[in-house]
Amino acid sequence: MSILIDEKTRLLVQGITGGEGSFHTQRCIEYGTKVVAGVTPGKGGTEILSVAVFNTVETAVEETQANASMVFVPPAFAADAIMEAADAGIPLVVCITEGIPVSDMVVVHSYLKGRQTRLIGPNCPGLISPGKCKAGLMAGEIHLQGNVGVVSRSGTLTYETVAQLTALGIGQSTCVGIGGDPLPGSTFVDILKLFQADNDTKAVVLIGEIGGTAEQEAAEFIKEKMTKPVVAFVAGATAPPGRRMGHAGAIISGSSGRAQDKMAALAAAGATIAPSPAEIGLTIKKVLEAKP
Repeated sequence: MSILIDEKTRLLVQGITGGEGSFHTQRCIEYGTKVVAGVTPGKGGTEILSVAVFNTVETAVEETQANASMVFVPPAFAADAIMEAADAGIPLVVCITEGIPVSDMVVVHSYLKGRQTRLIGPNCPGLISPGKCKAGLMAGEIHLQGNVGVVSRSGTLTYETVAQLTALGIGQSTCVGIGGDPLPGSTFVDILKLFQADNDTKAVVLIGEIGGTAEQEAAEFIKEKMTKPVVAFVAGATAPPGRRMGHAGAIISGSSGRAQDKMAALAAAGATIAPSPAEIGLTIKKVLEAKP
């Protein structure tokens, strides 16, 4: 089984008629994802990539029974797009959009409380269950179906890790990019809970980065709840304090945000720390070989 997406996923794309939206929708279709609808206000009744376009998410869901949404809406309107998808009852929203104001995401977090919608992102590469479905930016050909879950704040390191795993013949169950913004819709802990409950995920790779306390919170969950082996790597060990490195959330503003402190917390919780990004694949290989 896969977490979050699988062969039954019926994907709707908000912002499908934009350049980035149409490009990545085409890649998802080529991978085998069932893209059943697009939404662009004012473009209802048209088609793109043989996908029907609707003016509203509500109408699209009524007509196509879409059960997941991928958002490519520009930053100023992305929060409204997420909330519109939640209003329509879509259980999974994957927001790719970068640059959404933190104040907008505060509103989104409050709006989603008590609702059944799970948000992945924003500012993320999306997710993929290899061989089954993808909703995001990742290149499907580097993935291999298998039993290692991957969860990451970094899109680039997700791709690097997956390429290493596949080259070693180690397949992945689901790979989730949670994004690097200060207020992600889903945290490491949220995804680790799903991997822990998934019978087909035998081990997990967690990729963190500087800034915030998400990795420390993950370490606490790993220590108390995870029975599956976890390999971790935290990027940004040489980053200077006070300087943002890549993602909006990747800034050291206190001792808890440093890579060294995060790796120490994860190691103390029982995770195996990969010594460098180039050795993530080899590290998980050794862990799997040592597993009874």
